[in-house]
Amino acid sequence: MYEYAIAWDWLTFAVRWLHVITAIAWIGSSFYFVALDLGLKKHPALPPGAYGEEWQVHGGGFYHIQKYLVAPANMPNHLVWFKWESYVTWMSGFGMLCLVYYAGADLYMIDPAVLDVSKPVAIAISLGSIAGGWLLYDLICKSPFGNDNTRLMVALYFILVGVAWGYTHLFTGRAAFLHLGAFTATIMSANVFFIIIPNQKIVVADLIAGRTPDAKYGRIAKQRSTHNNYLTLPVLFLMLSNHYPLAFGTQFNWIIASLVFLMGVTVRHWFNTRHANAGNPTWTWLITVILFIIIMWLSTVPKILTEEPTTKISATQQPFVTAEAFPKVRDTIMGRCSMCHAKEPSWEGIIAPPKGVVFETDRDIAAHAREIYLQAGRSHAMPPANASHITDEERRLLVSWYESAINGEKTQ
Repeated sequence: MYEYAIAWDWLTFAVRWLHVITAIAWIGSSFYFVALDLGLKKHPALPPGAYGEEWQVHGGGFYHIQKYLVAPANMPNHLVWFKWESYVTWMSGFGMLCLVYYAGADLYMIDPAVLDVSKPVAIAISLGSIAGGWLLYDLICKSPFGNDNTRLMVALYFILVGVAWGYTHLFTGRAAFLHLGAFTATIMSANVFFIIIPNQKIVVADLIAGRTPDAKYGRIAKQRSTHNNYLTLPVLFLMLSNHYPLAFGTQFNWIIASLVFLMGVTVRHWFNTRHANAGNPTWTWLITVILFIIIMWLSTVPKILTEEPTTKISATQQPFVTAEAFPKVRDTIMGRCSMCHAKEPSWEGIIAPPKGVVFETDRDIAAHAREIYLQAGRSHAMPPANASHITDEERRLLVSWYESAINGEKTQ
């Protein structure tokens, strides 16, 4: 059974790597086409139906690109579709959600001090909120309210603020940030799957049939593509947020997440304006810096308001605490790890516990038994550079403790 933990960790690594690869491909193509679209030049010599063109140089060659606002007069023989980057990014991201957060719901999702629910209920809330978020978003966009793009974007931002607040009252801070990212990324990928690609296929079908495509399909796809453009940077932050406990592990984490969305807007506005040759709005960087300073302040000021974490030990964690070797394991963890993994770390240069992991109670140790086993027992990843001088004998103790607890055996 304990070998299962190693295999599972390698599986999560493989899926995470796939997620990173496809996300790079999706975001890269998305940013490129937005920049291309904004930089198009118009002139009278363009072919009939062409909206604009641009010359580019890259990799020792020159590229001549033309855009047709609705469609060209004739269907080209070879047409490249940009869709699988989005689809595989979402599927691999959902795979990570299942492997890490659903399989480890007791540790990563459920905080009894926030909402004491069972694993099935927590997973159902997760799935329902992600699917429901897309349905609500799509309904608003298709309603008359969505005809005004500025009004729609403002309304969607406040919806995201409400979702951020809601998730922090359902899950752990880490899971709340991840779910906010999954919520937003699902909207982005669903925009591609349900709106952008189907609309493009309608246009292609009209061309093949000799009909004049309706321009409305391009306008609708453009609206959704614009939303994706402004949501990309906040989603990237949220997907990486588990490395930043000062962001997700504080009382005002939902406000921090809300400000991150605004930072994404200000940064993308600068790039979009520059690509469109419409000026150089340097004021956006000042606003971004101010927002970041506010985030830094929010991450530290509310410490005295944070509630004490629960010490309740779940049935899953119980075997690790009742193992005969646990007192020795506790002494090892406290002596070799707690100088960093504490609410107020004593190690010089560490101001917050790495990834928000704290070892101050028996529950803390039992809850992270698998991570202790993998990172300090079966591997030498922790402590970094063996800074606390953990011995080989102590590593063998951690391995023996975890494996015996999993197998229901006693250890000395």
